[in-house]
Amino acid sequence: MPRIHVCSLFQIADVTEATGARSLITLINQGVYVDRPAAIAPERHLQVAISDVCEDMEGHILADGGHVQTLIDFVRAWDRAEPLVIHCFAGVSRSTAGAYIAVCALNPQANENEIAQRLRRASPTATPNAHLVTLADRALGRDGRMIAAIKEIGRGADCIEAEPFALELY
Repeated sequence: MPRIHVCSLFQIADVTEATGARSLITLINQGVYVDRPAAIAPERHLQVAISDVCEDMEGHILADGGHVQTLIDFVRAWDRAEPLVIHCFAGVSRSTAGAYIAVCALNPQANENEIAQRLRRASPTATPNAHLVTLADRALGRDGRMIAAIKEIGRGADCIEAEPFALELY
């Protein structure tokens, strides 16, 4: 069964090598250099330049519907032959939202609460970016259920950098 692996910027190479991943999603601030592992072909690396914010802030890029649709389209085009890695800077907020969104997008009939609970069990530090989840909930027609499920699991434990984890698809 294919897996989505989540990690920080600093763990991309190790997680990619350990898992055999061949697709990568980067959700990180504009201007941050990302060293794409050689195992990831350029066309299988999606880079979305967004800040980890939930409202407009000067000097930051607030995610919009286009950013989230690009993420959803990339995930749906993923062949699932090998694992996918999603990362942000610390592996806590944007990447965990990305993984949650990906599992919801690939499993339209799956229960949002069940996916959120699986996310929490996989990562005690996961704190998915609420703005990204809200945009995805709209894009996927989940009628607020994604938003409610993420509120239900609450904020994860504080950390500077999350431990890598994986979510299995259904």
